[in-house]
Amino acid sequence: MGDGRWGGADRWRSAGRTLTRVVVVWAVSTLTLLLLAGLLPDFELQSADGDSLTRTALTAAWAAGAFGLLGALVWPVIVRALLLVPALVLGLLVFFLNGSLLLLALWLIPDGRGAADPETAVVVAAVMSAVASATSTALAVRDDDAYRRRLYRLTGRTRPRDPGDTAGAVPGTVFLQLDGVGHHVLRGAVADGLMPTVAGWLDAGHRLTPWRTDWSSQTGASQLGILHGSNEDVPAFRWYEKDTGRLMVSNRPASAVELQRRAVRRTGDGGLLTVDGASRGNLFSGGADQLALVLSMAARRGRRNRSRAGYFAYFADPANAVRTAGSLVTECVREMYQSTRARLRRETPRVSRGGTYPFVRAFATVVERDVVVSAVMGDMLAGRTAVYADLVAYDEVAHHSGPHGRDTDQVLARLDRAIALIATVAEHAPRPYRIVLLSDHGQSPGETFESAYGLTLKDLVRAGCGLPVPRRVRRTPSGSEARDAARDALRSALHRPVDESGESARELPARPSEPVVLASGNLGLVSFPDVPHRMTREEIDRRHPALLRTLAHHPGVGFVLVASAEHGSVVLARDGVEVPVAELADDGPLAVFGRGSARAVRRTDGFPHVADIMVNSMYDPATGTVHAFEEQIGSHGGLGGEQSHAFLLSPPDLSPPVGAGDELVGAEHVHRVLRRWLRESSGPQVPLGPLEISPSTGASESLLPVDGPVTQDKNH
Repeated sequence: MGDGRWGGADRWRSAGRTLTRVVVVWAVSTLTLLLLAGLLPDFELQSADGDSLTRTALTAAWAAGAFGLLGALVWPVIVRALLLVPALVLGLLVFFLNGSLLLLALWLIPDGRGAADPETAVVVAAVMSAVASATSTALAVRDDDAYRRRLYRLTGRTRPRDPGDTAGAVPGTVFLQLDGVGHHVLRGAVADGLMPTVAGWLDAGHRLTPWRTDWSSQTGASQLGILHGSNEDVPAFRWYEKDTGRLMVSNRPASAVELQRRAVRRTGDGGLLTVDGASRGNLFSGGADQLALVLSMAARRGRRNRSRAGYFAYFADPANAVRTAGSLVTECVREMYQSTRARLRRETPRVSRGGTYPFVRAFATVVERDVVVSAVMGDMLAGRTAVYADLVAYDEVAHHSGPHGRDTDQVLARLDRAIALIATVAEHAPRPYRIVLLSDHGQSPGETFESAYGLTLKDLVRAGCGLPVPRRVRRTPSGSEARDAARDALRSALHRPVDESGESARELPARPSEPVVLASGNLGLVSFPDVPHRMTREEIDRRHPALLRTLAHHPGVGFVLVASAEHGSVVLARDGVEVPVAELADDGPLAVFGRGSARAVRRTDGFPHVADIMVNSMYDPATGTVHAFEEQIGSHGGLGGEQSHAFLLSPPDLSPPVGAGDELVGAEHVHRVLRRWLRESSGPQVPLGPLEISPSTGASESLLPVDGPVTQDKNH
């Protein structure tokens, strides 16, 4: 009886606290309406003859209460209807529909005392939603139950997963990828006080382990290896395939889904997240069934494509739309101010940051971050076993502002706050969570190749081939993940076919006999499409006697890799240096690039789709700089400097990533470590064995949680 008495008392106290919060939110909303009515001439809460202060306050209270009830009762129905609406316009619709709810609330006021123009109603509704959300959050912070319910609403959930579906006290794992944040940058941010959450974890015993990327130090290769266990035959960010005639670009949807399919066929396994997993903001799904902003799914059509679901889950709360829209505008203004400051100070190196870039940056640093963080919060509150999420903000800003400086410092500080929020939400999840931070690569600073030498890599190749070089140098398309991902996300959000802009076609030569020259950060690739096989040095010399010498002896080039009929494959460098790949070591022409460079070059040389000529820019160890073949002053994609050194930060209750004295090398090695941690946390995983999947029967398609045809990249 005592237990029942105390249980009843707890329920009464909980009900009392809930009632108190409702009353306080109602009162604050009423005061907000009164204030807005006094400030906005087109918003009225009085009759034409005027009302007493008491009557006006009652009218405001009625309107605030009606607006709150409509938001609680009608808004869920509206959100369900919005599932038929393109995701891009969802944020705008939230404002207009929210304003419509306010107009309806004013219409319900007795005697017609409330009135507002439609434009004013949108503004008033946005302010009301923001104020109510802030007030409710502030009141709920001190009440764990209320705070937990608040989190459920923010993440689009109404309750946690059924306890019977959760493994009790068995911990789940959240992998947060800080895109482009290298090992050196993370340590510097912690030392400078920019990331207090990460600093606290390090003080608590978390292990910070550096890992070395493959030659292709970019998200496509790294994340494919981490999520799917194989990044074989991914020589760069973009490359030309002679056998198919396709131009592969890692962050274009049709290319991403093809890379994922190849990895699944190669490994015979769906990926890291096949067991109760969620993939958020990634290029690849990792085999997860729960998806949001996953690029490899954007090229698919069908009822099981849920890559846009994260938008709807996030914007289901009008306050989220208000908050994100405000942050979006702020970020655009911040970028314009920072770029103007850089021009006025004549900072060098510097690249163009005009056009649509402020919006692209805002999408990466605000919209993508908010949606992904909200989705991860929802995953934890749902008790999912494994979550992998990519936050691209730093990588996007560093490409245009450089990897070090005030611009990127601000981004790192905001990323730390996002990590802290996720860690706080983990305390309210139905199971404990281990949060692992990692990166896919770093970034190396430096002046662009074009800025340093007055010509692009394509111009240099054409000159070496004896082909005409245009006088007006055209900028090389940027390989920024966020820029192209934002573009394709917008196309997908508008329900338009992806990759139909013809950009791929413009990157191919007008005549098949001319070389295809592609840039992936400071890694360049040269292919001759009219020759069906990988050309040898001897064949290239017969066709273009000056080309290889022109490339190898250029001061902006570190080394060149090319096949040889006599020596297999060779590395060429300045001063006539020539070393067969079979004899390559971490000295000689590769000494400046550090340990592991020979292994990375040798591995890439064995890829079926390696280019005829692979060109790595110079690297200055004294300054840590490289020369990107793209319009980027912070770049990654090849060898040289911080771009090759990523990090892995793990809790102390997980086993060490590698043994004492061992190195963590390559994305595939990282995948094996993460697999091991999932087994430690949740018991043995059940990957598909080689007998359960047969490429010849097309069974690998079943590992992609999508239906419908793939929209192909238009390459030719």
